[in-house]
Amino acid sequence: MCPRPRKCPVELRQCAVRLYRESGPEPVIKRLAGQVGVHSEALRNWIRQDQADHGECFDQPATAEAEELRRLRREVAELCRANEVLKAASAFFASELDPTRRRS
Repeated sequence: MCPRPRKCPVELRQCAVRLYRESGPEPVIKRLAGQVGVHSEALRNWIRQDQADHGECFDQPATAEAEELRRLRREVAELCRANEVLKAASAFFASELDPTRRRS
């Protein structure tokens, strides 16, 4: 499965976050988002993710942690599906080998 294409290039995200970090003591995200040409909530999310990646914000996982979590969740789902198939096969073969079962 391929990852979704990003709506905004990574370079634009990095540039916008850098502008935010380099701006004055209290940068206004809405104004900066307008200058960059993105929605203010998108910029806010990029900034929060950058802060998490740099250990400045602990209410969301860093990018690497989030990617690992997604990978592990996919792996768990795949293992659960395989387990269900094995359970069904085991039940089928157990019923076939049951000596008390009537053969037709």
